[in-house]
Amino acid sequence: MIGLLLVSFRASSQKEDEATDDLGNVSDTFQEHFFEALKQKGIENYELAIKALKKAERAAKDDPENSAVIHFEMGKNYVKLKDYDMAEDNYNKVLEWDDDRVDVMESLYDLYYLKRDYTAALPLVLKLIPFDEDYKEDLANLYGRTKQYDKAIEMLDELDELWGESNYRDSLRSRIYREMGNSSRDLEKLVDKINSNPKKEKEYLNLIYLYSEQGDPKKAFETAKELLNKFPESELVHLALYKFYLEEGSTQDAFQSMQKVFASKQIDDKSKIKVLEDYLGFIQKHQQYADDLTTIISTFPDNQEPKIFEMIGKYYLALGDREKALSFLENGLTGDEDNYSLIKNTLLLQMDLKKYDDASTLSMNALEIFPAQPLLYLLHGVSNINLNRTDIAIESLESGLDYLFDDPKMERDFYLQLSIAYTKKNDIKKAEQYSKMAAEIKIPE
Repeated sequence: MIGLLLVSFRASSQKEDEATDDLGNVSDTFQEHFFEALKQKGIENYELAIKALKKAERAAKDDPENSAVIHFEMGKNYVKLKDYDMAEDNYNKVLEWDDDRVDVMESLYDLYYLKRDYTAALPLVLKLIPFDEDYKEDLANLYGRTKQYDKAIEMLDELDELWGESNYRDSLRSRIYREMGNSSRDLEKLVDKINSNPKKEKEYLNLIYLYSEQGDPKKAFETAKELLNKFPESELVHLALYKFYLEEGSTQDAFQSMQKVFASKQIDDKSKIKVLEDYLGFIQKHQQYADDLTTIISTFPDNQEPKIFEMIGKYYLALGDREKALSFLENGLTGDEDNYSLIKNTLLLQMDLKKYDDASTLSMNALEIFPAQPLLYLLHGVSNINLNRTDIAIESLESGLDYLFDDPKMERDFYLQLSIAYTKKNDIKKAEQYSKMAAEIKIPE
């Protein structure tokens, strides 16, 4: 056990408390205070950790190497105390001694983000990039946050060329265009980029987004059609086209675009969920197109985002088609087994449709994930009462009572179901006891 603790300490030291490896020849007093500081920090006593570090600093006798180690640790503790100015001061003291300490620069960079001091973070990121090129994405973000939009877009374009496109950079680019506001200069620059490189799909998408943000849907739609004409295999363009088609009343074109969106491996789940929300909202107002939902669903890949099936299930439930609703909720559960809200809605629908075997199995499995949810015990008990498994029902119901807290309505339901279970078991005394307990509960109005 001691060996494991030492291994664990060394592993964490390399990352969190790497400074201990830099300690030179120091006194026992220094080590005593320094390791006391690490101990106090480990148990989240940050004020005591700082006091111990100050004692260690006095024992170090102004040794610059050990002073750097101490100030780095002080900075970390001040961050935990949310004293960001003191943390910054301590980090900078370390960098005065060694301005290439990557771990300290990274900690200071994180600190500037906590302070939202993006101007101060910029030069730091430029120093970190030679050590780790991933910081180029951070640089693009910081250019955007400091309103250097041209530099931000230029950096994002450069990274797309180097590393390929990514959802993160697409989202960042959209945010930057949104913040640019109504700038005809930005539009002109984007049009010029397209004219100079008409084979780049991404620039058309950016222009569509910018026209939409600036309230010019006609130009956005024209650009989308132009993109589809030049890139007939494009999948991303349909994220824009479906909405334009819906707005102009071209429903069949809209549905075809939606089918391509849902079948696409290139389009992320978040975007697909947004498209489905728009579609469900549309067919609720235009029920004549509701049958097309079946066609769209048939295009879904097997590994579709579970939330999509949950949304469709709730849609059918609102229409009163409980069987269809249940099939979609159950489908959603196959990919999202620890979604309590989805489990609860599925169980209630199974009980409503008298699918007690299914409800018993689902509630039993759910209790392994959520062992403190009283509703699961109640539904497990009720389903087993209806399956004439009274002993299982009683055990579940009595166990669930232990997890009830300030819910008189559910408490009464438990007692009533226990009364039914004991009646089935021919234990009339117990049945009457629970019936009486249920009657005594006052439900607040």
